Amino acid sequence: MQTSDYVTIGVYLVFLVVIGWFFGRLSRTASDYVRGGGKATWWLVGSSSLLAGISAFTFTGNAAAAFEAGPTLLVIYAANIIAYLIQGFCLAAWFRQTRAYTVADVLRDRFGPSVEQFKAYYGLIFGLLSGAVPLWALAVFCSSAFGFSATSTILILGIVVTVYSIRGGKWAVMGNDFVQSLILFPITILVAWYCLREVGGISGFIDLFSRPDLADDFAFVKPEGAFEDNKFSLKWIVAVFFIQLTGQLNLLAASRYLAAHDGREASRAAFFCAGGMLFGAIVWFIPPMVARGLWEAEVLAMPVGQAGGGSYAVAAMKVLPNGLMGVMIVAMFAATLSTMDTAINANAGIIIRNIVPPFRRLLSMKELDDQSSIWIGRVSTVVLGAANTGLAIWYSLLEGFGLFDSLLILGSVFGLPISIPLLSGLFLKRLPRWSFFFIASVAIAPALWSLVDQAWYGNTWTYVDRSLWVIVFGLAATVFCIPFYSRQPVEFRNQVDAFFQKMNTPLSEEERGEGNDHIQARMLGLTTIVMGCFLLLLMCLPNPLAGRLAILAVGGSVILVGALLLLVARFGARRQAQERVSH
Repeated sequence: MQTSDYVTIGVYLVFLVVIGWFFGRLSRTASDYVRGGGKATWWLVGSSSLLAGISAFTFTGNAAAAFEAGPTLLVIYAANIIAYLIQGFCLAAWFRQTRAYTVADVLRDRFGPSVEQFKAYYGLIFGLLSGAVPLWALAVFCSSAFGFSATSTILILGIVVTVYSIRGGKWAVMGNDFVQSLILFPITILVAWYCLREVGGISGFIDLFSRPDLADDFAFVKPEGAFEDNKFSLKWIVAVFFIQLTGQLNLLAASRYLAAHDGREASRAAFFCAGGMLFGAIVWFIPPMVARGLWEAEVLAMPVGQAGGGSYAVAAMKVLPNGLMGVMIVAMFAATLSTMDTAINANAGIIIRNIVPPFRRLLSMKELDDQSSIWIGRVSTVVLGAANTGLAIWYSLLEGFGLFDSLLILGSVFGLPISIPLLSGLFLKRLPRWSFFFIASVAIAPALWSLVDQAWYGNTWTYVDRSLWVIVFGLAATVFCIPFYSRQPVEFRNQVDAFFQKMNTPLSEEERGEGNDHIQARMLGLTTIVMGCFLLLLMCLPNPLAGRLAILAVGGSVILVGALLLLVARFGARRQAQERVSH
């Protein structure tokens, strides 16, 4: 790490705060603060959703899997791509057409207030416990790989996310996510390109798969027993694919698209995410596989906890020109901060919409106005940001990675059983009011038994075995519930009919309102050009010509996108003015 790298990181963090407060001018109502007023363009929603779906784990845990077992983990990305395509063809538009502010609103309309409240409190508590993990994992990795103080890293990043989210809400989150994606994608392309060059191009990369020392590990399907817990075997591949698909195709996915201007914009955002995920599957896992072939000893010598967890960092340090390692670290920060800011904003929205209002109605208090809602949202953002930061610091003070593994187990035990009724409730109308809790309770039974069986009787349950039994029990419970729908009260059946009818009805012109696409494009165009110009300053550092051209490519690509956005803003403003005149 050089002084220029620290300067790059510092300027980047300050820039995020500036962007957040710059976008605060768009948050005038509770709807603006919670879901961007439902006016965001497809490219803004898509980039924010895509970036929120990845974290530093992509460049640590997933990179370790690619280092260890080659391309097998791409089955996860294949499931994500298929899920995004399905969302693009129908689900994303349906989700936006629920007209909801938060995902808890969606669950209330589908199942009733009891499920709304369950989601509000369960999501808040579990979200805090799990939401701090990516930040903590990033800090531990940066501490081991680059010598950063883990506590200081957590504290600085936590404060930055909280500060830029306070004023702008959802607009600040989406704006920052977009700018961060413009840094993430060019720098990861550059790392992949340099790694391919180091290994002898595409042909040299393909040759890795036939090397005697790598052929077995880099085979797509591994035999049973080749890896611990039968990971990367055919059974593991099939199970993980469907588990991932189940997690992506349920009502909770609605949160990604509620900010879109209409159903068509939401669909385009989903297709954008599918393309971005395909890009990631191609580019992000070349460096760790190359690192296995060229720098295995150095990767294994890194004290990052998981074998191979430092493979991406080693590859980047080996190939990047002077000055760009700081940009690579910034990209890792971007992947984590986007996950954290989205979670904080979503939970703040649920507090505004789904936790505070019922208490006020219980106390016969009047409904909140927009300014009061925004004030509560800002206070909630501070509290949630502080809680996430504090938990991440606490995690970092514990010995080893046991807590991280425990949280992964809790996610498979308590996350998957809940996703099954939410998947069923999206595609099946004939489910009774009580079906959500019944299906979730039945599905969670084998998961809880697996913990008891493992703790008391010593029988080992793999993640795949536990998840498959959860799915089997959940589907059986779903089938059991269907016949009881006809016995439900007429009011509930009418509510369900209204939900599905609304979900399938496009927004009217009045509901869509006047868009501000050109304002979004102009604001982001200006901010990205400023960021690109700063990146170009790195060309002043001592580097060979090839290194300076690499920096030019990264900074120039950011400036080019900014210039295109300013053109879009100009044409959009002109078209909107013409439409006003014609009306």
